Amino acid sequence: MKKKKILNLFIGSNNQGKIKEIRDLLPKTVEILTPKHFDLKSPKETGITFKENSFLKAKFFSKKTKMICLADDSGLEVDSLNKLPGIYSARWGGKKSNFSLAIKKVYKELKKNNVNWFRTKQTARFVCALTIYWPNNKFISVSGKVEGTISKFKKGNNGFGYDPIFIPLKKKITFGQMNPKKKYKIDHRARAFKKIKKFF
Repeated sequence: MKKKKILNLFIGSNNQGKIKEIRDLLPKTVEILTPKHFDLKSPKETGITFKENSFLKAKFFSKKTKMICLADDSGLEVDSLNKLPGIYSARWGGKKSNFSLAIKKVYKELKKNNVNWFRTKQTARFVCALTIYWPNNKFISVSGKVEGTISKFKKGNNGFGYDPIFIPLKKKITFGQMNPKKKYKIDHRARAFKKIKKFF
């Protein structure tokens, strides 16, 4: 595929936190449209991996808009919970993807698993799969991840999703406490994005 720079892009997401982060990773010269501009709802995520779901969303929105589409599927995997919530990360927040509820559920499940869960390191990771889908049916899928642990308490108001309970490796604070610019340099989305930067 000839690497023609993408100047107009549709971001296939209705998650405002995600849209903001992707926008911040893209060059300022890229014109961005989102489902809001077309009044489009997101498709059902029927994939069983992050990659399948990001592909499904990218293809769906690209077909609907006839635009090049970038879609992300990402989530938190907690090892002691058999890598859950995983692809169900947003769904753990109920119909409205309320992440306060989702975070409570993570703590509830950890406690159910082991009353003294906080005495041991709860290893976890954030995973992000990104797919760019072109109207000519060409596509590329990449992924990135960042390892870390679950914080004993919810800390910080930055970021979105599970950021307030995730402490990346070699750091003492959660993504929710981190300056967004610092977070963007090391998080799962930035790591995946590095692999598709050449298209922008």
